[in-house]
Amino acid sequence: QAEVGKPQRNCNTLPSFDFSYGRYTQRTDGGVPEAIGHWNTAQPRTASAQKMPRDFIAMNRGALRAGYSTARDFNLYYRAKDIRCKDHEHSHTKRCAPKIPADMTFGITARPCTPFFDLLQHRYKELWMEQQRARTAAQQLEKKKVTVLQQDKVCETHPTLLWKHPLPAKGEPSRHLPRFQKVGPHLSTFPDHDAHKKTFSA
Repeated sequence: QAEVGKPQRNCNTLPSFDFSYGRYTQRTDGGVPEAIGHWNTAQPRTASAQKMPRDFIAMNRGALRAGYSTARDFNLYYRAKDIRCKDHEHSHTKRCAPKIPADMTFGITARPCTPFFDLLQHRYKELWMEQQRARTAAQQLEKKKVTVLQQDKVCETHPTLLWKHPLPAKGEPSRHLPRFQKVGPHLSTFPDHDAHKKTFSA
């Protein structure tokens, strides 16, 4: 019951200090003393009898030797003589292991040691600076070659291009019938005759 004249407590009282929390598990293996005093090994499990698949090759061979040739005769022979495959034919131990060289080492190679002396002496910085200097020297040499080629090259003008590549000769003008030579246009898009004359004069 709630205490009179006092607020109701919203918590439960805890057990004494010698109380053990959790759930007790009943040990059946004897615990540590049993493990130290005895060496119990796990017993191998016996493989369950597995029904092997039918050996149709042997059954077909026997049916042919018996003189059967139709599908019905073959089915009757299958029911009469149910030949199963041998256990060693489907065993995983029959598969040959891959051929591995005798001097093969399994695993991955260890990472090489860090060259602390190169780090302390700033060797990587010096190598990078040498690479940059060699790259800059190669670029400058390439620029010099390009400028020399441009200086040796003669600028060509329009007459020199015409000498090297003359214009093709004009062919014979196409023949027009005389009755179509003096025919005027049927459509004029100019605003007036002066604009037409000014355009053709330019």
